[in-house]
Amino acid sequence: MKKVLIVDDTKFMRNILAGILKKKDLEIAGEAVNGRDAIEKYKELRPDIVTMDIIMPEIDGIQAVKEIMKFDPNAKILMCSAMGQQALVIEAIQAGAKDFVIKPFQPTRVLEAVDRTLQE
Repeated sequence: MKKVLIVDDTKFMRNILAGILKKKDLEIAGEAVNGRDAIEKYKELRPDIVTMDIIMPEIDGIQAVKEIMKFDPNAKILMCSAMGQQALVIEAIQAGAKDFVIKPFQPTRVLEAVDRTLQE
């Protein structure tokens, strides 16, 4: 079973994502509330895939992607962004993220993006 690390500063969004991902037989290995937390949990848990929010306190999602990619160049990170954050999504992809999904989440789109990211 593939392990997922869910990173979002709101519990509500983490819960929504967890509910979607559990339908896919993915194990929720952990949750992180900001970029710093995400980097530490990634090193500790070694998940197969990370869902990463962009706008978060302390360290944002883009900086967290850069740090995780330094630690593990093969990390599979899926960005989660609100509408209108296209420039940030592009920056995240350049930093090493594999794909992105837009909030509010459409379950089929999230699962397709997870499949695609895991296959890369």
